[in-house]
Amino acid sequence: MKAARLATLILLALLALAAWLAPAGPAAAKKVPDISNTRHNLSASGPGTVKATTESQICVFCHTPHNAEAQTGAPLWNRQLNNATYAATYSSSSIEANVDELAKGPGGLSRLCLSCHDGTMAIGNVNVLGGKANVSIAMTGTGPGGTMPPGAGTTSGFTRNLGTDLSNDHPISFTYDSALATADGELRAPDGTVVGTRVRGQPKPKLPLENGQLQCTTCHDPHLKEDDPTKPSAKFLRLNRLQETATAGAQFSETGDIICLACHDKGGQEWALSAHANSQVADEQFLDAAAAQREFPTGLPVWRAACLSCHDTHTVQGARRLLREGTDSLAKPKAGGNSAIEETCYQCHSATGETILQTTTQVPNIKTDFALATHMPITSTDQRVAKEVHDIGTGSTAVGGTQRGKDFYEDPALLGRTTPANRHVECTDCHNPHRVIKNRVFNGNAAVPDTAGTHNHAAGHTNIASGVLRGSYGVEPVYGGAAFGTPPSSFDVKRGIPGPSNAAGSAWVTREYQVCLKCHSTYAYTTPPNLGNSGGGTASGTNSVTRYTDQSMEFQPPHPGTASRSDSGAYRGLRPGCATTNAAECGTGACSCRTTEVNWQTGNWRAWHPVIAPTGRTIALRNVGTNAWKWPWNNDVGTQSMYCSDCHGTNTPTGTVDPNCTANITNTTVNPNCGDNGRPWGPHGSTNNFILKGEWAQTTSNNTANALCLKCHNPTTSSAFSGGGRGNLHAYHSDKIGRIQCTWCHIAVPHGWKNRSFLVNLNDVGPEVGLPPGTQVRNNTGASYTNGPYYLNALLKIRTFGTSGNWSDTNCGSSGAPGNGASGRSWMRDSSENCANPP
Repeated sequence: MKAARLATLILLALLALAAWLAPAGPAAAKKVPDISNTRHNLSASGPGTVKATTESQICVFCHTPHNAEAQTGAPLWNRQLNNATYAATYSSSSIEANVDELAKGPGGLSRLCLSCHDGTMAIGNVNVLGGKANVSIAMTGTGPGGTMPPGAGTTSGFTRNLGTDLSNDHPISFTYDSALATADGELRAPDGTVVGTRVRGQPKPKLPLENGQLQCTTCHDPHLKEDDPTKPSAKFLRLNRLQETATAGAQFSETGDIICLACHDKGGQEWALSAHANSQVADEQFLDAAAAQREFPTGLPVWRAACLSCHDTHTVQGARRLLREGTDSLAKPKAGGNSAIEETCYQCHSATGETILQTTTQVPNIKTDFALATHMPITSTDQRVAKEVHDIGTGSTAVGGTQRGKDFYEDPALLGRTTPANRHVECTDCHNPHRVIKNRVFNGNAAVPDTAGTHNHAAGHTNIASGVLRGSYGVEPVYGGAAFGTPPSSFDVKRGIPGPSNAAGSAWVTREYQVCLKCHSTYAYTTPPNLGNSGGGTASGTNSVTRYTDQSMEFQPPHPGTASRSDSGAYRGLRPGCATTNAAECGTGACSCRTTEVNWQTGNWRAWHPVIAPTGRTIALRNVGTNAWKWPWNNDVGTQSMYCSDCHGTNTPTGTVDPNCTANITNTTVNPNCGDNGRPWGPHGSTNNFILKGEWAQTTSNNTANALCLKCHNPTTSSAFSGGGRGNLHAYHSDKIGRIQCTWCHIAVPHGWKNRSFLVNLNDVGPEVGLPPGTQVRNNTGASYTNGPYYLNALLKIRTFGTSGNWSDTNCGSSGAPGNGASGRSWMRDSSENCANPP
């Protein structure tokens, strides 16, 4: 016994000498080799809950001067190395480490750590104690069979019983070199000073590799004690567990930066100025209970938790990418379950009572939006394959390029292109959490945060992507033809760290629609998917819509301004069924010889809401007053642009698309009851179908209080649809009929259309419903025409397109057979196609 105690004292002395000879670290680190005051002191005097009942020796639990394990590199190891088979090790589509090394499982010094931490061997079992072999030291506080205790549960991220499934633990036992760093794009190459393999005679790297491989001991030193009493457990980390000072981003700071940043470089200042790391933005503090659960100090702000706010190197079983609380488990804390990325975000982005933060006035509550009646299919149960198929870093080099993981690039096949059932939504489909900033535009000065990171909904309205979309992945459609119905010929992928340019042709995302179109276009599908396939979606048949539409085709802005166009998609030529314009050959009754040739291009052009580009239709060209629109759309008419999220998102009050207003907004001023700091704007969910901000249905009319269109338009106040001695014809019809349903005259999916002002022309119905171009419908009947997605209770037939401000009743009516040929007021009121009893 005396010999064993002497050996222990010698080992302690050697450890102390080594610490004295080692290069002095910065004073701020406050880490000292003092195992006696750490949880790794498993003797009866240890401070932890797992310790011996009587054994007083400290080092004997791991080391012995004699009869040690014959393990290369093992420091006089006094425990048998287990022969555990590890069911799984960490893997992901975006990791560039050697797959064979990862699949092989733990090796080297990591095996020593796991001899306790995988929970397969009794902690008190040692090779030698007091000259006796194979001794089992009596312990207290252990789990079944004397193993590592489960703590909060073996499947939870709040335990250090790692188990034999290491898929939820940081990867180990793989080669970490400059080639890996280059391939990944967000790793620092080992420099031999901060990270590197120890070289005899040279100073030891701060984070030592073992023969070029990253092991548990690269980050952890089991002997270290955090000597600053104001700090919580340092988890035996060699460097800071938390962010100590605001990171500069570019160079790693040993004194100021969290240990993760020694290896992981998330775009330098991109991470440093992101909303999740910027000390001016992420200043919310964790609730005391949440901090205690995570072993954070009380009052810790999010920016100091840094990477650990969202990630845990030994996270809950079932989570992917080391996401903290990233499963669908209902337990608190999580205990197992299936991967659910959104749950990591919901830690903070949820309502009071659910969030882990003390104050959430500036943190958008996104979770509640996703619980609304219609919402994006973000949960696995909402997705058709009932599992999380989202996987960044996928796709081929030829299509997605290299370093796909850092830009959150995802194979279009996972968006549904080749397998429609794969269609899904995850938070990181739209947002890159390492790059989002709290600025109105994505290329704003993140060092000076704005009041919010959503777009500026004021005069001078644009479609420039906001700060919450900074660094996302999207697509820009490339058009080969202008006619409505012609899909884009290709798509340019937009990804990467943004530069200063906000041009749509930039290599990076500069527009919100670029993010939306990677799912809502032929980039993500060959045939538009059916409505209602996903949970939370709008039911098939709503508004007579059964399928999604190609929004990249609809929003195409081919010819700004006013000019009659031959390429809008409107029909010009022989009436369907007529083979000739020769009257002598027209005796079959198949057509009217006097109107065998029609032209719906004169005075007509393609319409689009200015999501991709402005319309060019200025006030002067429109011949209308600015009060035809509500604020801010009554400014810069024709030169402004808009966002998809101006129409899609949570329900908004009457008269505004701003979801943060508590009362109507005026036409000229910013309503003081509006403000989006800490409030969601995007299309996460709504109480309305199609995730719209207002009602849009077959009964929506000028009398509908919350009509979507009337949140922006004032058609009965001022309109280019005027003339014929009747003034504003919207107001005139409303006065005569008492109501005007928008879809009587306008298409039901108002993204883009072949006719100006989104006007229905039932004299020219064609490929959009599977009919020949120029087909006349609603013939000799008073019934409306419905054929989705574009026609819903449609009534209007146009014989000629009037100029703005100069419409008359004779512009409307049947163009001839097979219709009744009537026009004007008599057609509307008295003919066989009258509108006396509109639906």
